[in-house]
Amino acid sequence: MDNLTFPNLLTYWSSSQVEANVLILLNTLGGLLLGTIVGYERSYHGRAAGIRTYGLVCMASSGLTAIVGFPHFWYGGAFPLGVMTDPTRVIQGIVTGIGFLGAGVIMKEGFNISGLSTAASIWTSSVIGVICGSGFYLAAIMITLVASASMILGGWIENLLPSRHAAAVILTFEQGCSPSEQDLKMMAASLGYRLAEGSTSIYFKDGCTEWHVIFLATTSKQVSIPNLANGLSQHKGLHAYQVAFARN
Repeated sequence: MDNLTFPNLLTYWSSSQVEANVLILLNTLGGLLLGTIVGYERSYHGRAAGIRTYGLVCMASSGLTAIVGFPHFWYGGAFPLGVMTDPTRVIQGIVTGIGFLGAGVIMKEGFNISGLSTAASIWTSSVIGVICGSGFYLAAIMITLVASASMILGGWIENLLPSRHAAAVILTFEQGCSPSEQDLKMMAASLGYRLAEGSTSIYFKDGCTEWHVIFLATTSKQVSIPNLANGLSQHKGLHAYQVAFARN
């Protein structure tokens, strides 16, 4: 237990160690900012992976890459890495294994995908554990706080920012009624939506034509499923319809 001495413990909080932690944190915050920008582009188009998912993944990746650049400060700098020691191989195994765990919480139901932010937070937690285990305690603590704030405020920020959401619509027309794609486009436009490119599927069942389409909001308004359903009910020729959020 000679290593468990007060001077050795202090090395984790020495001035040079704190400076290394601050540099790691700055790199991590830069990754969070840039990842959030990319995530907003996806969120704007109604995708399931948005600000929180992209921000967390980019932030964790930045932090993991940054600690590799400070090998002399691992474990407080009091225990130099041996010639045969390669902690990056351990890190590789951890983040790969956690990736499979995160995949288990991603669920797909129809046009909706859920659990992406949870999977990203699990992977981020593993990265925080790696950084903490490497001895960069200050960076690990701050990244934990930043990640928690991102998960708490990310959804709120997404709701504040302009975005174009989507709805999955199934339209069953009455027998003898066979609309064209232009008719569907006009219907969508009258409700404030447009058809998503490449989203159309047509089925014929029991003498009725059934269209499966994605409606994209033409403005930055929130999709209201009751309002959309009420608008569809006003159109003649519809035998039945089904409306749900689409986030994929």
